Formats: sequence, C-alpha cells, structure tokens
Amino acid sequence: MRPHPLLARLLPGLPELMNYPRRHWRADLQAGLSVAAVALPVGVAYAQLAGFSPIVGLYSTILPMIVYALMGSSRQLVVGPDAATCAMIAATLTPLAVPGSEEYMGLAVSLTLMAGLFCMLASRFRLGFLADFLSRPILAGLLNGVAINIIIGQLGKISGLTLAGKDVIGQLLSLLEQLGRIHAPTLALSLATIAVYFGVKYRMPRGPAALVAMAGATLASGLFALSQYGVAIVGALPSGLPRLVWPSLPHEALGTLVPAAAALALISFSSAMLTGRSFAAKNGYDIDANREFLALGAADVAAALSQGFAISGADSRTAVNDAAGGQTRMVSIVGALALALVLLVLTAPLAVLPIAALGAILIASAIGLMDVRGLMALRRYSRAEFNIALATLIGVVVVGVMPGILLAVGLALLRFLAQVARPSDQLFGRIGDNDGFYELAHYPDARSVPGLLIYRFESPLTFFNADFFRQRLQTLVDEQSPRWVVIDAVSIGDVDLTGAMAVRELQKKLAERGIVLALAGRTAQMLEWLRTRGIAVESTGIRFYPSRHAALAAYRAETGCSA
Repeated sequence: MRPHPLLARLLPGLPELMNYPRRHWRADLQAGLSVAAVALPVGVAYAQLAGFSPIVGLYSTILPMIVYALMGSSRQLVVGPDAATCAMIAATLTPLAVPGSEEYMGLAVSLTLMAGLFCMLASRFRLGFLADFLSRPILAGLLNGVAINIIIGQLGKISGLTLAGKDVIGQLLSLLEQLGRIHAPTLALSLATIAVYFGVKYRMPRGPAALVAMAGATLASGLFALSQYGVAIVGALPSGLPRLVWPSLPHEALGTLVPAAAALALISFSSAMLTGRSFAAKNGYDIDANREFLALGAADVAAALSQGFAISGADSRTAVNDAAGGQTRMVSIVGALALALVLLVLTAPLAVLPIAALGAILIASAIGLMDVRGLMALRRYSRAEFNIALATLIGVVVVGVMPGILLAVGLALLRFLAQVARPSDQLFGRIGDNDGFYELAHYPDARSVPGLLIYRFESPLTFFNADFFRQRLQTLVDEQSPRWVVIDAVSIGDVDLTGAMAVRELQKKLAERGIVLALAGRTAQMLEWLRTRGIAVESTGIRFYPSRHAALAAYRAETGCSA
C-alpha cells in the first residue's frame, strides 16, 4: 500500500507503518512494552517536577509518541517528558501561577503551543543547524545542573518537609532549619524506593527500574495504609480523556512566555537531536534536522491538545528501545497504546502512590543524568570548554535554568567572537628543495623565502577582525621588511566591506614603501567580488594569483631571487 505522495511527505513514517514487515512484530511488541514500562513512572514523576498532577505526564506522552512516530526521521527516538524541559517549564510558570491550578495549566498549554509553533517555524526556515548551537559542553553543564536542581528540589518530598525557599540555596537553608522535624516513615519509604531502583539497575541495567520501584512503593502504601502514618499519597486521579483547559495568554505574561517558549524549543530540539543522532550513528542511518524540528513541533502541539506540556527526545526510553531490539516506529505506537490502556483502566492503583516515591524516583533518575566523569574528560580535552560547562552548571544551580542557559550561551558567543576577532594565523616557508609550503611555527626546518612574506589569516575577514588583520600584517612587515607580501586567501571564506577596506588601506601603505601586495588562492571569488561592485582590478594595486606556487614563481621572475 502506498499513501498519497503529499501525505507521505508530511508523514514520512506512514508508508513504513502501512507496509509494516511482520517479521519485526515480536521484537517491536517487546520493545514497545518495555518503553511503556519506563515511560509510565518517569512521565508521572516528571509531571510532578513540572508542577502538574501526575496524570498529566501520561497526557503528555501518548499522543506525542504517535505523532512523532508518523512525522519524525528517526525510527528509534522516543519522545516524552524530559528532565530539562520540565525544569524549564516549572521555572517559567511558577512565578506566574500556583502549580496545579487551572491558571497554571492554561499557561502551560499556551507555552507548549508556542514552543511547538517555534519548532515548526524553525523547520520552515530550515534552521536545523541550530542543533549545533548548544554545544556539548553547554548541554553537559545544563544536564548536570538540572540534575542537581532536581535532587535538591525533591529533598522536601522525600523527607516529608515543606521547604520554604524558591531557589536552591533557599531550599537547602530551609532543609537545615527543619532537620529535627523530618518525617521518619516518609524518609524510610523514600530510601527504600531509591534502594530498589538502584538494585534493579545493578542487576538489569536496561530493566524497568523506575516501574519496579514505583510498583513496590504503591504496593507497600496500599498494604500497610501508609497514609494513616502521615505519608502523603497522590490521591484520586481522573481516568479516560483529560478535562479541557483553554490556553491562557495574558498580555502581561508575554514577555516571559515568548522567550521561554523559544528557549524551550531550542533546548528540547538540541537534546532530541543529540539522542537521535547518537542512536542513528550506532545503527547506520541518518536523520534530518529540519524534519526533526517539524516533528517535535507537531508533537508539542499534540501535547498541548492533550492538555499536556512540552516534550523532548527521551534518552532513557530511546536507550530501552534500542536495548530491547526495537526495529521500527511501531515501538512508539505500541508504547503509546499500552500507556493509553493504563490511562483508561489502571489509574485507581496510582491513587495510593506515595508522593515521596515519585521524589525518590526523580532523585534516582537525576543521579543517572549526572556525568562527572564526562566533565573531567572535558577538562582534560579543553579547559575553555570545561569552563563553559562549569559556568552553565553553576548558573543553572544558583540562578535557575533559564538564566543559567542564557549565561552559558552568552559565554559561548563571547568565546566565538573572541576566536573570530583574534583568529590564529600562520607564516609559511620552504624546506630545502621540497615542493611545498610549511608553517614556520610548526616545522623547525622551514625557512622563509628571502624578501617574501607568505601569510595566512585563518578566519573570514570581517568588521570583527579587519583592524587586527591590518595591524598584524603591518607589524610583520616592520619586523621582516619584505619586498613582497603574499596573503594566502584559501582560509578567508568571506570578506565584508570593512575587510575589503582594510586590505585596500594595507595595500596603499605597503605601496608607499615599495612593497608589492598579492593575494593567492580564491582568486575567482575575489575577482568576482570586485567585478560585481564595478571595481577595476588594476585600480586596486593588488596582484592576484591562483596559488602560492604561482605567486612564488612570479616573485622569482620579477626579483631574480632563486631561493
């Protein structure tokens, strides 16, 4: 069966599902049930983290999984609630409304819709390259910082205390003040839940540790009536379809919601791409970044229509899918249907689920998010990138997720601008009669050609660095007093007006001293640039050669130098 071409372009997963190979059914069924077993407790716990009723975690999982399976370019990626996006949602909405209230839910639906629309617009304008904007150091610092935030934010739930602070420092101080009032049964249940989680992880690294821990806590709560001993439980949950809450978008909140939605779109997309690319590379296929933007945007819109919140690529559930041998997109369909069955008929047992158990599962999951070894490896690889990761981590922990991300992106941009404004450069020479040019800084045997300065500027020549370029060459000319200066233009990918003026000014100053300025390489582009602007080549006073060898031959012919 073949769907209509337009439908196939919009839903690239549809042809695969319509012509589903039955030989994959057994593996996909097993993988789909395994994914659902992980997605159920994680979705419920992350809903609590984001400030919603636990059932909203299922609303945010079922329909988005189906939409992504139909529209995404990855056949393995599983979408759903994610630690970073949930932390961002809570950080954005908590100052605007009371968590769990109808106003909070309305704002969340609006935020999710806007994030989805931003993703769709980014796909329309082919902004998939933004996946590379949040570098691995920033994402590493973000995830470690979010993990620390989650752990500290759940300390009140696992200890039975109400922490007064709104930030990490305030919550820690509140915890220290109330240490003598910790509720022992709640803490004991929490520690037992964490122990079960890591016990299952130790015995079965890819097993449903969160589901086993949550089921154990729920069973203990029901058998021993823990609520009678002061252990807080989730309480009655609605089954079936969600109750409709209309989007809420007060004009005074636009200044908060719009940039938060844009940041949410970028973070969720970058995280999903990181996970999707990792498993695509492992299994030998490619994914389309612009298609991923569209698919995630549609999944966010589906989450909003389901009365849920923004989602992202779920690394833990995708890893379970891969480990269980999932072969096709059918895994997400099976997982979503299994969760829908839970939503329809199995919400009653969730009513006695202890809130402390959800906090314990979040803490255990957050510990799994932390990657101290990766940060230390980053420190050995690049001190500058490690500092960016560390700044992101500290920013997220101290000032919050959104300000921490903005701080990290600002630092990364400043580092990039510093690299562009003060790029590396090279001087070239020859080694004996070898037919080639060698960097003088890297080859001790290389010697510059007498009277010839060959210089490479390893960056586009723009207003950021044009003055540095001109002053750097003038300094080298003062030091070496060459007869010719040859600029190796191969690495100058672009020249703006300020850069061109700097080259022109340099040529005039060199001409006054009787020094020839020549450009080698990229001559076709340079001459086309001059032609389109109506500038005669002769009027520039600059000589153009297709390569350094051609420039060297011209220099030897004109000066009689045989070196």
